[in-house]
Amino acid sequence: MAGKKVIITGVPGVGKTTVINTSMEKIVAEGIPYQNINFGSFMFEVALAEGLAQDRDQMRKLDRTVQKRLQKLAAEKIAAIDGNVIVDTHASVKTPNGYLAGLPEWVVSAIMPDVIVLVETDNDQILVRRLSDESRVRDVEGAKSIAEHQEMNRAFAASYAMLTGCTVKIIVNADFLLDKAVEELTATLR
Repeated sequence: MAGKKVIITGVPGVGKTTVINTSMEKIVAEGIPYQNINFGSFMFEVALAEGLAQDRDQMRKLDRTVQKRLQKLAAEKIAAIDGNVIVDTHASVKTPNGYLAGLPEWVVSAIMPDVIVLVETDNDQILVRRLSDESRVRDVEGAKSIAEHQEMNRAFAASYAMLTGCTVKIIVNADFLLDKAVEELTATLR
């Protein structure tokens, strides 16, 4: 399908959705149309309809085969979209049995992104953001565990790039520097 496909990832609490939404406002104001698709929300709609989860945070605790099926359905839907698309997702999902690829081969190969963006920041900043976010039920973990997850995301992103030939861009979303992160993402979307 024609158009630019941009996958944007980051660990929970990094501010990925804030960076995406603010960048979308700027890019649309410039006359460049984009659809913003949240991969997890689509997977959740399917899981909810099948009675597999009552909230998004429960999905990462589902059986691996169920998670794979939900990923495949979401990828097929996104692959069929024409035009510029942002896919808001996670490079990896921390499960009780280890890290699950957020974009396994059958997903990333279907989407064929032009670029994968990793939104990152200091582990302590993410921890503080998570603790102050009452809208989500998150597993309790420390800065060392968050650092491991960000490192795993880099490894997964490199693997996805190897499979698809896309580039990987790292954008830092530090406290009080949202404008800088937004400008970097907006430039990537152009």
